[in-house]
Amino acid sequence: MAYVITQRCCNDASCVTECPVDCIRPTPDQPEFATTEMLYIDPDTCIDCGACVDACPVEAIFSEDDLTASLARFRDINAAYFQRHPLESNFDPIITPARPPKELGTLRVAIVGAGPAACYAADELLRRCDVEVEMFDRLPTPWGLVRAGVAPDHPGTKTVSSLFESAFRRETLQYYLNVEVGKHISHEELLAHHHAVLYAVGASTDRRLGVPGEDLPGSHSATEFVAWYNGHPDYADRQFDLSGERAVIVGNGNVALDVARVLTVRPDELAKTDIADHALDALRRSNIREVVVLGRRGPLQAAYTSPEFLALTHLKGVDIIVDEAELALDPASQELLDDPDVEPSLQLKYTLAKEYAAGKRDPANKRIIFRYLASPTALLGDGKVEAIEFAHNELADENGQLVARPTDRTDRLDASLVLRSIGYRGEPVADLPFDERRGVVPNEHGRVLGADGTPLPGVYVSGWIKRGPRGVIGTNRIDSEETVEQLIADFGTGKLAAPLGDRAALKTLLGQRQADLVDREGWKAIDQAEKAAGKPAGRPRVKFTTREDLLKAARG
Repeated sequence: MAYVITQRCCNDASCVTECPVDCIRPTPDQPEFATTEMLYIDPDTCIDCGACVDACPVEAIFSEDDLTASLARFRDINAAYFQRHPLESNFDPIITPARPPKELGTLRVAIVGAGPAACYAADELLRRCDVEVEMFDRLPTPWGLVRAGVAPDHPGTKTVSSLFESAFRRETLQYYLNVEVGKHISHEELLAHHHAVLYAVGASTDRRLGVPGEDLPGSHSATEFVAWYNGHPDYADRQFDLSGERAVIVGNGNVALDVARVLTVRPDELAKTDIADHALDALRRSNIREVVVLGRRGPLQAAYTSPEFLALTHLKGVDIIVDEAELALDPASQELLDDPDVEPSLQLKYTLAKEYAAGKRDPANKRIIFRYLASPTALLGDGKVEAIEFAHNELADENGQLVARPTDRTDRLDASLVLRSIGYRGEPVADLPFDERRGVVPNEHGRVLGADGTPLPGVYVSGWIKRGPRGVIGTNRIDSEETVEQLIADFGTGKLAAPLGDRAALKTLLGQRQADLVDREGWKAIDQAEKAAGKPAGRPRVKFTTREDLLKAARG
């Protein structure tokens, strides 16, 4: 018997170092780790010890004998990875990173942001040295996209926050929530109270389509919609037109699949989750019967991961539809698929599309329809969105890359709701340099670079604002470890200026600036109140979705 990793995997890689026989791949030191969809366990090497199960922060690992019907296929997915990448065990000793000299005293670090990148950085700092960490976030709650971005029907993914809760119980880390850097405290003031400031603020805006009609009512970003159904206080009052029978999602990444599921699964299923009550009420009244997912390239280039695509198979009351004609491949894609060394995940992605194309249909079911090689050219309507017009694309080779080019063939779909899901983009951070083209803070391995290309003393970045909006939750762990390594090295070599103000002075300053500051006890009160509200209905929590209600709960 072996253990199997399933689609819940967040690529945290905690399991890798715990495996006594080194049978989990890829490892963080392998190039494919940065782009892999999930981790895999070699069934021929696994000794069934269960160490990986205990280490997994999102409950993604199961004994093969305990796999449910919806997860059974992952037994073959794990095995297929090692057929393509035969296991070569590496039993090199793990080298413990050096700690700063004790005579330097306590390292003080401010972390701006409270999402996965910020939390992994804080966890690494707490493990590596004598440190005091202050974590700042403009929201009254921590966890960033784990709370406000992960789909409510993926509760296992959200459990990574439990890992952070456990690590952050010590007073060495303090929360300053509902505090906005640049408003309640400046970048310079943070530097004056800390050896270093690490920004992990994510990529908060979305990319636009750039087509006529994009600003019509009924056209929104998927970012808004996801934040709305997850109870983000900045989006709780948004309105989405669910009166029509068809919605169109432009883009086919995992976020698009999340949105498609939320729009089509039975509200009674969502009622078991932590979805915001206002969203659940709206979805109960929804008339949407069909969601069309438009991708600009072909089925092999689709941005969704094969595990998330596979998970659609088991939606109740929802048909997944692919037109067989849309699976015809261009010569370059066919050559890629026919390669004996094709990645199993790519082969699976295409196999699943073929299975959906051949699947049975139930007229009583709702539908998620995948369309490929399609790019919007306009949103149409009189005062609101009524239809979307798109061009049929063809793939062309440009410098070894398959690029989608529009043809003269166009089409149109009636729709009352259009959601764009074509990527995120970072926003400039006050008092920091910014690369407008890439949407990131310029940096070298996490050290922020000034206009002259040299590092700014004591200023660091991690997460999407560092590398751009790519990767899954666990990708931030390796990214943050790299940044923290630079920060600790700079501290150890005396490159960081000693803070002028101590922890008590910072607390006094912020107490004067922000009367509604939420500290550890305040967040604990919010967390307990939300969980208590959900308990009678068998839900993990019922979220407070306005700042007023969150602050009221924080005060007890």
